[in-house]
Amino acid sequence: LVNCTTIDWFTAWPAQALQSVATSFLSDLPGVENDTIQKVMEICVGFHMDCHQLTARFLKEARRYFYVTPTSYLELIKSFKSILSIKQNYNQMLQKRYTVGLEKLVATENSVEAMQQELTDLQPKLIQSGKETEAAMVVIAKESAEADVVKTAVAGEEAVAAEEAAKVKAIKDDCEGELAVAMPMLEAALTALNTLTKNDITEVKSMKSPPSGVKLVMEAVCIMKGIKPRKINDPAGGVKKVDDYWGPSASLLAEPTFLSDLETYDKDNIDPKIVEKIRPFVADPNFEPEVVKKASKAAYGLCCWVRAMESYDRVAKVVGPKKIKLAGAEAEFAELMQGLNQKKAELKEVEDKVAELNSKLAEMQAKKIKLEQDVDMCEKKLVRAEKLISGLGGEKVRWTDVANTLSGDYTNLTGDIMLSSGYIAYLGAFTLAYRQDACRQWGELCTAAKIPASSKFDLVKILGDQVQIRQWTIDGLPNDSFSIDNAIVQSKARRWPLLIDPQGQGNKWIRNMEAKNHLSVIKLTDGDFVRTLENCISLGFPVLLENVGEELDPTLEPLLLKSIFKQGGSEKIRLGDNTIEYNMKFRFYITSSLRNPHYLPEVCVKVTLLNFMITPDGLIDQLLGTTVAKEEPELQEEKTKLVLQGAENARQLKKVEDEIIEVLGSSEGSILESETAIIVITNAKELSIEINKKQAVAEKTEARIDATRETYRPIALHVAWLFFNISELCNIEPMYQYSLMWYTNLYIHTLNTAEKSKNLEKRLRHLDEFFTYFLYCNICRSLFEKDKLLFAFTLSSTISVYKSEMDPDEFRFLLTGGVSVKESPERTVAWQQQKYWDEMFRLTYLNKNFKGLLDDFAKSPDEWVHIYESQEPHREIIPAPWCHNLSTFQKLLVLRCLRPDKIVSAITLYVVESMGQKYVEPPPFDLVGSYQDSTCVTPLIFVLSPGSDPMSAMLKFCEAQGVTMETLSLGQGQGPKAEKLIETARTAGSWVVLQNCHLAVSWMTTLERLCEHITTDNTHPIFRLWLTSYPSPHFPVAVLQNGVKMTNEPPMGLRANIMQTYLNDPVSDPAFFNDCERPAEWKKLLFGLAFFHGFIQERIKFGPMGWNIPYQFSDPDLKISLRQLQMFLNEFPTSPLEIPLKAVVYLIGECNYGGRVTDAKDRRTLMAILTDEAGGPFNVNCADDAYCYSPSGLYFAPPEGDHASYLEHIRSLPLIEQPEIYGFHANADITKDQKQVDQLLDSIMSTQGSGGAAGGGSNKEQVLADLAQSIADRMPKPFDLEEANYKYPVDYHESMNSVLCQELVRFNRLIVVVHSTLFEFIEALAGLRVMTGELDSLGNAMFIGKIPVLWSKQSYPSQKPLASYVNELIGRINMLRKWIDVGAPSVFWLSGFFFTHAFLTGVLQNYARKYQFAIDSVGFDFECLPEGEYSVKPDDGAYVNGMFLDGCKWSYATMTLTESDPKVLFTPHAYMIFKPVVMAERGTFPHYSCPLYRTAERRGVLATTGHSSNFVLDLLLPSEESQNHWIKRGVCALLSLSD
Repeated sequence: LVNCTTIDWFTAWPAQALQSVATSFLSDLPGVENDTIQKVMEICVGFHMDCHQLTARFLKEARRYFYVTPTSYLELIKSFKSILSIKQNYNQMLQKRYTVGLEKLVATENSVEAMQQELTDLQPKLIQSGKETEAAMVVIAKESAEADVVKTAVAGEEAVAAEEAAKVKAIKDDCEGELAVAMPMLEAALTALNTLTKNDITEVKSMKSPPSGVKLVMEAVCIMKGIKPRKINDPAGGVKKVDDYWGPSASLLAEPTFLSDLETYDKDNIDPKIVEKIRPFVADPNFEPEVVKKASKAAYGLCCWVRAMESYDRVAKVVGPKKIKLAGAEAEFAELMQGLNQKKAELKEVEDKVAELNSKLAEMQAKKIKLEQDVDMCEKKLVRAEKLISGLGGEKVRWTDVANTLSGDYTNLTGDIMLSSGYIAYLGAFTLAYRQDACRQWGELCTAAKIPASSKFDLVKILGDQVQIRQWTIDGLPNDSFSIDNAIVQSKARRWPLLIDPQGQGNKWIRNMEAKNHLSVIKLTDGDFVRTLENCISLGFPVLLENVGEELDPTLEPLLLKSIFKQGGSEKIRLGDNTIEYNMKFRFYITSSLRNPHYLPEVCVKVTLLNFMITPDGLIDQLLGTTVAKEEPELQEEKTKLVLQGAENARQLKKVEDEIIEVLGSSEGSILESETAIIVITNAKELSIEINKKQAVAEKTEARIDATRETYRPIALHVAWLFFNISELCNIEPMYQYSLMWYTNLYIHTLNTAEKSKNLEKRLRHLDEFFTYFLYCNICRSLFEKDKLLFAFTLSSTISVYKSEMDPDEFRFLLTGGVSVKESPERTVAWQQQKYWDEMFRLTYLNKNFKGLLDDFAKSPDEWVHIYESQEPHREIIPAPWCHNLSTFQKLLVLRCLRPDKIVSAITLYVVESMGQKYVEPPPFDLVGSYQDSTCVTPLIFVLSPGSDPMSAMLKFCEAQGVTMETLSLGQGQGPKAEKLIETARTAGSWVVLQNCHLAVSWMTTLERLCEHITTDNTHPIFRLWLTSYPSPHFPVAVLQNGVKMTNEPPMGLRANIMQTYLNDPVSDPAFFNDCERPAEWKKLLFGLAFFHGFIQERIKFGPMGWNIPYQFSDPDLKISLRQLQMFLNEFPTSPLEIPLKAVVYLIGECNYGGRVTDAKDRRTLMAILTDEAGGPFNVNCADDAYCYSPSGLYFAPPEGDHASYLEHIRSLPLIEQPEIYGFHANADITKDQKQVDQLLDSIMSTQGSGGAAGGGSNKEQVLADLAQSIADRMPKPFDLEEANYKYPVDYHESMNSVLCQELVRFNRLIVVVHSTLFEFIEALAGLRVMTGELDSLGNAMFIGKIPVLWSKQSYPSQKPLASYVNELIGRINMLRKWIDVGAPSVFWLSGFFFTHAFLTGVLQNYARKYQFAIDSVGFDFECLPEGEYSVKPDDGAYVNGMFLDGCKWSYATMTLTESDPKVLFTPHAYMIFKPVVMAERGTFPHYSCPLYRTAERRGVLATTGHSSNFVLDLLLPSEESQNHWIKRGVCALLSLSD
């Protein structure tokens, strides 16, 4: 990537860039002064920089991730601008309304007296106006009567005229009808004439012998024109003369006005003679226009004209008389109308006079009405004024206060909205404590910058709407400030919300709130979720996307970014390949059930992340409601009604007041002139008074109910705190997940089942006791054995913390041993280890309760030594006065400093004392009970542990229930099969067992979807889904929370392990137990194999001393070994036992069990256990009746007998075995106990965040700052490599020079990292740089006394706590510094080397080069040296020291290994000389091949040699005991201890 790409590194925006962006967006803010705008810009930058530190602190303390990005900064600025503008406008609008309302009230009060005087003045005017009006009406009546007479006469004449007009119209219509027949023909003829041109006429004129049709037409035209024919000889012959019209026709055609004459022909006055002559032509068929048209176009037009003239004349003769008659009628009508018009003029004169009188009357009446209206309005105004003053007079003072408050709020809007915008942009993902800290810090910034803001920031007061908030709570929003703030942020944010909602509170609220709006609920696992989303976007319906993971589907990106565009005049958005219409009413909600999701920045920038985890206040309120609903249902029902009624009353009151203010503010002129406004105000005020009366009664009733409810608060508080206790268990194992619904159902069961009592105090005590134990039993069912005591202890400590009976600092000391920057005084008690001396010193200064403890201990150690030496130190009484002054818990802290290995036992006693004996006796595994607690929709989940296999118990239970069961082991490609099995069983009513769910990580989302779709409606009631899985973070949370979880671990203890083997198949099967041809040897070896199986599993609890790597030996290993053992004995019925025994030992030790063993030393241990002469169960002598498996003789194979006799023998074995049975020294118990203590305390620590049970009382930042400065001051500076290379150059004959220089390079890397990280961390604590995640983890590790990861990456391996690590590191550096200054030491401190193998190779290399041997032929011979000074280097090899022995000690008296002293786990080993020799010449002596490890952990990364990276080499140490003796004891040498 580096070679093939150009790297563009985007770092966090610097302050200057942030300032520039703010300037760009905020340079112009209406209503804000310029100076304030500049300060607002600076505050924006401050908010952003503060949030970087807040996220780092959030990660460090709460282990939660959140990212502050430039997008958050832009969200801050844009939210500020938009919300400020909205709030300013709203505030001004309210101010205006209240101010105008007040003005109207004052004006009304001032106008009452003026209106009364006005009413008095108007009365006389009204009387005079009445008299004048009556007189005018008498005159008008007389004039009107005269006008009516004239009007009647005119009306008669109008009727006669109308009759005459009708007659004239009839004659006219008749004439026009007749003419309508001829006129079209005439018009057609004229049109035909118009089409003729001179050329057409010339054409006809030029015809020498025209066709007959043309001649006929021209003859008719000549007749019409009155042209006479010529007399010519008859063309047929003879002397007769005939008429010829063609000659005259040609002359006629030649006339230039021929056509125009035709057009103007006097058609109305045609000579009748001419008509008589034309009619034959019209009747002649050859004179038809169409016939003529064939001969000539011009003749056609002339023919049409002739025919039209004839037709018109015919019609005109009929119409003519009628026209004469029409003219007469019209003349008579005109004369009649003249007389009528004269009469109308007379009538108009009369009517005008009457109208004038009426006009005067109307004016007088209007004046009278106006006076009446004025009087009426004046009276009404007085009445309205009285109503308004009496109704709203009391509001005057309140409205004045509201107006003044609004004015002050307007001034503070800039700062308040600034803080609110910061809250919305940055704080959604944080919990309440972090939000409060940020708001307090930001408020101080605003105050310092003199930006006006409210004295106390309250998001609800600034952006909340009480009516809406009340509705939210009714819809299911938890009634606490944290949840209400979340709801406000969700409603005001510009980005869609993503709710971190592990308890489902937000999901439930959204479902209820949006149910009325057709909410659609989808999941990313739904096949059609995109289609559902598209439909809802188009229709404007809300969508809830639930159960999302840490990544969102890329399809959602355009929706999350609101990539809306306009197309075709409407809003559009593109989802996938589809472009859909975007409805602005659409709303989108996302919820996640993950408890602590890690959303990367690319998700954070697209959504508004909201932490919706339930808060103590919210949960207490819910539980209080649940309690009262069960204990006093009538009370809770009444409370619910009152809440609903109160919400409705509040809504109506707000509506009423808004209506009153709006009417007052929006009315123009005097309010008293609007009757509607007064009616609205009066009705609204009456309703307001009525509602207030109801509300007052309701509030009294609610107060009484709340007082009764409060009596149940102690149990609600108790139950709520315990929920937060169990919710932290998932930090131990991911499978420890419990839903709030499941938890609430437990509590409801408690309310129904716990002992009743009329005495409230007793009832609460019964509920407390019953629920606590009921919860303990239900949780224990799903816990591993290692965590059951832990759970009981955290229950007890949680109760003590919330009751303020436990100091958080003391609790943290128990877990960590405390942290201090002070150096402890020199240890004066020889029998106490330095580590615990230091812890006692820190405990002494923890608080006043332990003041003087170390002094008393140092002065009188003999009074304390009995605790140290006791087998049961937790039961011993500590010296006075501490035994009286300290509580039981505080005594645990003292025991930690004396015998920390017994902390587990002491915690057990503490739980018994504080909670009761039953809390340390977990209920046994109950498969039947778990099944009864389940339903067909509830999965049953077996949480597996190494060695556990619930299938045999499952098969028996299934057989007992008579149910069909299908099993499937999940893995690659098994998903579809599993899905088919579930679908079939769900309908058939059978069981399905899916094994090893942890191996099918990719299929887990499908499993979650399948479980969600299983409902009581679509599933057979007998159906059950059984799941088995090792703890896995990928197991679906929803399935875990809603399922019945069970653990069924292998039994604890050797006796229980052997018993389980004999009670389980196949040994419990008589056919298998008795089916061997060598029964005596078979049963001996069978018992030995059962003993071996339990032996190797129980060694695990001794930690690295038992096995370097904790292997998961399981039942299948045992079962295959049993069958092979029986098979070999049956195949060799007469052979000596040694023959089949060799094969069985190989199969068991190298294959069945040995196949799991990867560490070479562990394999050596396994074979030693199997065949050791001192108790190996498969030793050649194992068949002897006198053969024992332990030195004590308690463990042996009994004589041959039946199955029952073996069970009886097993029951006689010790319940708690001693270390000797495993080949360990008695001190191994301390190792085992200490391992359990470390595991317990680490697990408790993981449930407490980074600061104990409830955070911590001390100033953590100051402690860390002092600690970091102290380490930095003590840490030496890096080595001068140039000086070292000059003093110790590369030398062929002295490899130690190279070893030294290489060591200096390694240590320099570590020193530089320590110095640089401490410097950065101190600056980050001081606020001078951003607290990054790495620096957070460094501080967190330092606070709990562990080596920071930043250091361990560059460090040599070490398991020491921080203080010891720092001391050791300084010691190693000083060793190398002395080497540089004075030369190589005579005795090398082997523990001081960074890379020990390099030193050992250098020693061998010097020898090989000196004597010219091949390096691979040379090895070490070892010699342990007597006590003394070794100041001179040996000729060959090297003196070394700094090693420790684990599991034994070195005896200077015998110069051999010997047993450890009591309670001394590690002892310094003798000085040794590592002498290089040729391996072929190395001598032999009785010895133990002792592995040397770098740390007490022993395990590491396995190399190809089979050895761990922690392994250095094998030391040959003289020993009088056998190899197997020390192998079984787990003896090794160490270079570094863990304290």
